[in-house]
Amino acid sequence: MAKLTPVVNKDDHAQGPPDAPVTLVEYGDFQCPHCGAAHPILKQLQQLHGETFRLIFRHFPLSNSHPMAIPAAMAAEAASRQGKFWEMHDMIFEHQDQLSPEAFVKFAGKLKLDLKTFEADSEDVSLAEKVDASFESGVRSGVNGTPSFFINGAKYNGGYDAASLSEAITTAAQ
Repeated sequence: MAKLTPVVNKDDHAQGPPDAPVTLVEYGDFQCPHCGAAHPILKQLQQLHGETFRLIFRHFPLSNSHPMAIPAAMAAEAASRQGKFWEMHDMIFEHQDQLSPEAFVKFAGKLKLDLKTFEADSEDVSLAEKVDASFESGVRSGVNGTPSFFINGAKYNGGYDAASLSEAITTAAQ
């Protein structure tokens, strides 16, 4: 069975308590329609499972089929430098049909980010390297499509509908 490599660490984007009994890692692509469909389901699972659940997002941009995947990942990372990764993450998924460099700047404005800093960070090579490293970790972990999920470090191969994921989370929490 595929194992998460590297394990969850301080460099990951996380929501939920660090000591939650269940950690779900999503390898996602901001332009992937399947990741877009999974987004509200993950939000629902966060509400349903509360403090027993921690969500991690790692980038896995499939840039051959999704030309805005890397720019979107860069926008999320640039927002992260101003403490707004998850807000940008959500905004990108909620407006997935309008992704463009101009849209990312518009989103940054709505999030009240410093736009000069955001635009400079969106081009920062070190952030591109972080996105690449995330992609490489997905390859090492056996990810071959998006979304891919790992529950407590083990690859999850079930459906990504709310019922299937919720059942897997409940089982892992026991």
